Amino acid sequence: MKYLITESQFDKMIFKYLDNQDFVIKKSVKTSFGVSNITHFLNSSGDLAADSLINFYRDGECFINFELIDEIAKFFSLDFNDSKYVIARWVQNKLDTRVGEVYVR
Repeated sequence: MKYLITESQFDKMIFKYLDNQDFVIKKSVKTSFGVSNITHFLNSSGDLAADSLINFYRDGECFINFELIDEIAKFFSLDFNDSKYVIARWVQNKLDTRVGEVYVR
């Protein structure tokens, strides 16, 4: 049996998967004005910012951990780059902001 699903339906399925990861979202203050520049997505509240799976900067840059992209790619049988951009769209939805450039770290 074959199923046809749209790209947006597929994205929603991946978004639910990422939502169920229960990432801890922490903001880092990097300026003297008290403005948060970096949003970190961590596995647990005890993790350090250096261990974050996703870092989002206010200027729109998004750095995603290689292992997370690879996990999504393998689990959903996606191309590595497609997985990277689906995660970036999830970050956009989660933070209600625009992601410009996406990098692998």
